Amino acid sequence: MAGKFELKKSRNGKFHFNLLAGNGQVILSSEMYEAKASAVNGIASVQKNGGDAARYDRLTGKDGSPYFVLKATNGQVIGQSQMYSGEAARDNGIQSCIGNAPGASTDDQTA
Repeated sequence: MAGKFELKKSRNGKFHFNLLAGNGQVILSSEMYEAKASAVNGIASVQKNGGDAARYDRLTGKDGSPYFVLKATNGQVIGQSQMYSGEAARDNGIQSCIGNAPGASTDDQTA
């Protein structure tokens, strides 16, 4: 099963999306957007930039857990991963994102 984006509307009326791997695991989450169109543009940006390994920053949380962010060409963060148990798991998450993001379909769950 191929990866997909799930576009959702939160209880407070804002929009966000997750990129899911083929196994249904969330590999990247967006910020909250005021408008649906902005979230859709965010998905397009992940599709455009997600296949480029140079767009990922490997970071460490305050608790020492590794995670990554995906940045657009302008340096703006367009998605963040979950916290991982180790660097190898984080790097596997990046590889999954690289493989899934460019061709992922969008499941619009906002209706």
